[in-house]
Amino acid sequence: MTTVEGMLKLLRAYDGPPLDIMEVCGTHTAVAARSGLRSLLPQRIRLISGPGCPVCLAAPAYIDKLCALAQEGCIVASFGDLLKVRGSGGSLLDARAQGCAVEMVASPMDALAIARHNPQRTVVMAAVGFETTAPTYALALRSAQEEGIGNFRLLTALKRLLPALEALCADGSVDGFIAPGHVAAIIGSDCFTPLARRFGRPFVVAGFTPENMLAALCTIVQKAHTAFAGNLYAEVVRPAGNAKALAVIEAYFEPGEAYWRGLTQIPASGFYLKDRYKQYDAGSRGLHGGQERGDCRCGDVLTGRLSPVQCPLFGGVCTPQNAVGPCMVSAEGACGIWYREGAAYDD
Repeated sequence: MTTVEGMLKLLRAYDGPPLDIMEVCGTHTAVAARSGLRSLLPQRIRLISGPGCPVCLAAPAYIDKLCALAQEGCIVASFGDLLKVRGSGGSLLDARAQGCAVEMVASPMDALAIARHNPQRTVVMAAVGFETTAPTYALALRSAQEEGIGNFRLLTALKRLLPALEALCADGSVDGFIAPGHVAAIIGSDCFTPLARRFGRPFVVAGFTPENMLAALCTIVQKAHTAFAGNLYAEVVRPAGNAKALAVIEAYFEPGEAYWRGLTQIPASGFYLKDRYKQYDAGSRGLHGGQERGDCRCGDVLTGRLSPVQCPLFGGVCTPQNAVGPCMVSAEGACGIWYREGAAYDD
């Protein structure tokens, strides 16, 4: 099974029970969209999206807290996608339009530079992401300590992926997982073995080409309904992960309960600054879901219960130009990806 034709032949020959296979990472969603991968699969195999977009997971209460900090006079630094995500009372872009200091940055180090040049203002970095980006926030905090920059803060919405995958496995609606290569590069491919054994599901780490995803799908189909954890991205992902990155995460962060859109509160699924660094925390703990628009189905999209086009707002009320939900806002959100690909997804 070394050619695309051979892999497609194997998938099309599948005649077992229907399989719902989740691609967890937003980058995998984009690859599947651009390559037309879903249209090549037989009806018995369905590729569904998962909660791999950190911006999509940002709770309304988290956005509301950022906006409140900006209104209180803090300088809020954020990645571009997050600026457009709406809380219960508006977005960071709305706050900026009202005269608040909201800055778009490309990295936490950019936010630290803003704090360095504005010593009389508190600068709050909107820290979103998974294990992949958590080390960058820790390193920015370390630099702040070393330089004595006391006006730098983090408002964290950092997520630990494995507890969310455990919740999805317990739900029983997903038959196999294309595990995210970026997160696996940090936490390692061996981390998926306990979940595979506990729930009897295949987990396959994959890279980010259509061929990589096809190979992962074939492996999952061959290993369907069995406890299997495999790594098809060995050139990047090691069994034990990245020891240096894990060490810096461990030095600054500890697990805690966190909100996931579509899955509600999950124990130990978030990263929070340890107590010894609480002076750098802008109030991250205790931010639960908050008020969401009832007809937005982002939660169902993030958990694979619905495809984006099954949301009643998709392509009408909700478009990238007038995004209602975060899944349409983010470049890694399934709704935005499906909308941009147009007719590639006639569900």
